[in-house]
Amino acid sequence: MNDVEAVKELTAKYAAMRSEIGKVIIGQQSVVDELLITVFSRGHCLIVGVPGLAKTMLVNTIAQTLGLSFNRIQFTPDLMPSDIIGSEILDENRHFKFMKGPIFSNVILADEINRTPPKTQAALLEAMQEKSVTNAGHSYPLPEPFFVLATQNPIEQEGTYPLPEAQLDRFMFNVWVDYPSWQEEIDVVKATTSDSIVQVNQVITAEEIMKYQNLIRKIPVADNVVEYAVNVVAKTRPGTEMASAETNQYLSWGAGPRASQFLIIGAKCHAVLKGKFSPDIEDVKAVALPILRHRLVRNYQAEADGVTVEKIVEALL
Repeated sequence: MNDVEAVKELTAKYAAMRSEIGKVIIGQQSVVDELLITVFSRGHCLIVGVPGLAKTMLVNTIAQTLGLSFNRIQFTPDLMPSDIIGSEILDENRHFKFMKGPIFSNVILADEINRTPPKTQAALLEAMQEKSVTNAGHSYPLPEPFFVLATQNPIEQEGTYPLPEAQLDRFMFNVWVDYPSWQEEIDVVKATTSDSIVQVNQVITAEEIMKYQNLIRKIPVADNVVEYAVNVVAKTRPGTEMASAETNQYLSWGAGPRASQFLIIGAKCHAVLKGKFSPDIEDVKAVALPILRHRLVRNYQAEADGVTVEKIVEALL
């Protein structure tokens, strides 16, 4: 199969996945798109939303359509690194044996990641970056493909451990899950208060996912698209020659080079999922907000004037 046929096949698989996910998840189309782009871009995703918006169900449903193993880890203040990566035990022959923790799965839902101490957060983020964990001097590779989809509750901040900006930067997307529309909520209530059981079918295999991940990397990108992505990121850095007026006025810190990399990878994936063979500037714009949302640090003036990150990104684009 050549690359053109592979692109067409992935586009068809993507449509089938959206159809299967739509059996359970009503609405939230942009959220579904961004999570699937994360999967095929070989990234990780931070999902932010108030309780009760089916974030856990969404991740579980996506894992089913992908045919991948799925584990949910509920992050709490007393969670230790060994609770997620595993620990050594003494077996019946008095030999130490490593018992793998729940992180040894393809899809990890890190529920309320900001409720656990930095030591445990760091253990998870090391696994995200290295795709392996270290215990007692031994390294253990994680299964491929491997994705961390972490959730945060934006309402309650008391007793939480907010992720530092350097750790937030490891997440490709920051996806905001909003309330459903009035009609969508009507449909949700009807679907969830009856005795009907919905069967979600597997659409794709782990081997195919890794094949498509490699395909995304091979997609060609025009120089003007790369330059546009780098210019957008450069404009977010206050005090530099390319900084925009909004940046100098409202931002303390801007995005780093990883944002430029994610913009291009995300644009490639967005283009392919829409049936195109190369991304254009519109594809960069389509993924810019979830990529930049958690990488821009607003200053006090922005908060006082009520200027959101979304408004700043819109002005930059």
